[in-house]
Amino acid sequence: MRYFEDFQVGQVLELGSYEVTREEILAFARQYDPQPFHLDEEAGRRSIYGSIIASGWQTAAICHRMLVRSVLEDSASMGSPGVDELRWLRPVRPGDTLSPRIEVLEVTPSRSKPDRGTIRTRMEVRNQQGEVVMTESAAVLFRRRPAPA
Repeated sequence: MRYFEDFQVGQVLELGSYEVTREEILAFARQYDPQPFHLDEEAGRRSIYGSIIASGWQTAAICHRMLVRSVLEDSASMGSPGVDELRWLRPVRPGDTLSPRIEVLEVTPSRSKPDRGTIRTRMEVRNQQGEVVMTESAAVLFRRRPAPA
């Protein structure tokens, strides 16, 4: 179990890698972001992107799942008060492999609620060429480690 005290400023957490398929780009677009350049090969070719691309929201969702599986699933996370910044810097295409990493920027105990603290992070997501495709700055609340009985 990972608690607030287990995070330090400067700590880097690698979240693994994930290959994005054409089929999942199309399925996500049909359900959540039905813009032509996410749904149709020809529309994608005519767009500024030159092919179909994943929705930025899909990229964020994939990386969030990777964060949950790698860090939050076995932790004392209490959720997040929100994302401070989210940037999509390059398109994600079918066959791209995403590799997100988290850097801990701040570790702040709560002044009003001593059972918790806030971790501020910056996520950087690279593709297989090492190009940064997305960044995200966010905060996560974590419970503090219980005192020994």
